Amino acid sequence: MPIVSQALALAVFGGLLYFFWDNLSSNLQRLNLTPGFGFLNFQASFSIGESIISYRPTQSYWRALLVGLLNSLRVIGASLVLATVIGLAVGIGRWAQNWLVRQLAFIYVEILRNTPLLLQLFFWYFAIFLSQGNKSSNWGLFQLSQQGIELPFSLVLSPEFSALWLGLAIYTSTFIAEIVRGGIQSVPKGQWEAAHSLGLPSLVTLWLVIIPQAMRAIIPPLGNQYLNLAKNSSLAIAVGYPDLYAVASTTYNQTGRALEVMALIMASYLSLSLIIAAVVNYLNRRMQLVSH
Repeated sequence: MPIVSQALALAVFGGLLYFFWDNLSSNLQRLNLTPGFGFLNFQASFSIGESIISYRPTQSYWRALLVGLLNSLRVIGASLVLATVIGLAVGIGRWAQNWLVRQLAFIYVEILRNTPLLLQLFFWYFAIFLSQGNKSSNWGLFQLSQQGIELPFSLVLSPEFSALWLGLAIYTSTFIAEIVRGGIQSVPKGQWEAAHSLGLPSLVTLWLVIIPQAMRAIIPPLGNQYLNLAKNSSLAIAVGYPDLYAVASTTYNQTGRALEVMALIMASYLSLSLIIAAVVNYLNRRMQLVSH
């Protein structure tokens, strides 16, 4: 029976594939289109708001898509770092002995975790950056203005990048905070008691005894949040940041090559997700070896 059911499932899957491919072929013939990636060498003829490599509208579509991919990697990498730092701090705050710190961490998590990410991106972009007008707000080492975030050494981040970066990092940090809290709770209380019996302060006990053991429980779900953050970065188009999806959308609108452009987007995000999963799995194996 298991063999029969598996054969039936395989036949159904094959039938669905044939149906979709036949439908796609018919639509392409009706539009007089032949699948192929030759259009990538054509002139893009559209500008991109910001790029970390040189780009001109006279260059090809593949160059434009490369700019979008690098912009995506830039905001994903920066958001992963900031989300991890904030999530770790808030997660420890959720476990703090101080009542006020614990309640503030609880409010932070519950409000931001249960608010749609798209709404938070709009808040950062329209209410924080664009509403600044000609004024600028001094926040210690950096300034907020309509031009974005100005960091020391004359480094300026655009309002589109800043809104996406802060939105992704803060939203994801709430989930990371809960993962950290759960990881700390998974460590037996005897570990705390043993460390205190040796005279270790609570902060030292947390960093040198509890956190290393909690990482065994933290890293696997942390990887899932990293993957979610990478995929959520495609919401960049909502605030006008030229990430891979935004540039690919413009490419599709100009060329009509929906199949090829969507295939490139899927391949890019799939590759990125597999890389993140591989790194997280490597770190997980390392922590397992250290713990033994």
